[in-house]
Amino acid sequence: MKDIKAVIFDMDGTLIDSMWIWKQIDIDFLGERGHEFPEDLQKEIEGMSFTETAGYFKNRFNLTESLDELKSIWTDMAIELYRHEIGMKPGATKFLELMDRLNLPMGIGTSNSKDLAVEVLERNKVITYFKSIRTSCEVEKGKPSPDVFLKVADDLGVPPESCLVFEDTVAGAQAGKNAGMRVIGVMDALSIPHKAELLKIVERYIESYEEIMDLFE
Repeated sequence: MKDIKAVIFDMDGTLIDSMWIWKQIDIDFLGERGHEFPEDLQKEIEGMSFTETAGYFKNRFNLTESLDELKSIWTDMAIELYRHEIGMKPGATKFLELMDRLNLPMGIGTSNSKDLAVEVLERNKVITYFKSIRTSCEVEKGKPSPDVFLKVADDLGVPPESCLVFEDTVAGAQAGKNAGMRVIGVMDALSIPHKAELLKIVERYIESYEEIMDLFE
């Protein structure tokens, strides 16, 4: 890892243990509008920006709300959980502390909203580690397009080939690969069914960040 000059993280399912709440939010949201939760839904929206996801929902379920209204509804449904209940993935805080000691700049490229990202990072007292926090809504295309990761790398002033990306989803890992970055996969319960596909993209797969601390020390 000596050639790595910056580290970029996806957030949900990678740094924080939050993916489980989004399935329930989707179930509740759709149920309130008379729709069953489709089994293919989470795979279909994987990697999409918050705005792209709102557009997908609007079209697929013939919703009357605007994109901004949908995003506001979802943020309101999630905010208390992000503010009070969502914690870090195993070993993540220790790993951030190590990267900070090594003076490796860090950034986040997330498909979530900026408001929720700030809430959960502040609550877990890790927001000061990041020099860049970008969302897919700030770029042209969500993951698997590389746009958000390239934006973070540009913020950090580090060329893509010198960046290491951590991701839990296939679309996210492919986005890192498409950006020309090295990618490490992070285990998350919701992505386990797609582990075989993820392993084809990443160079290493971890269940805890403690597994790779010695590669940097």
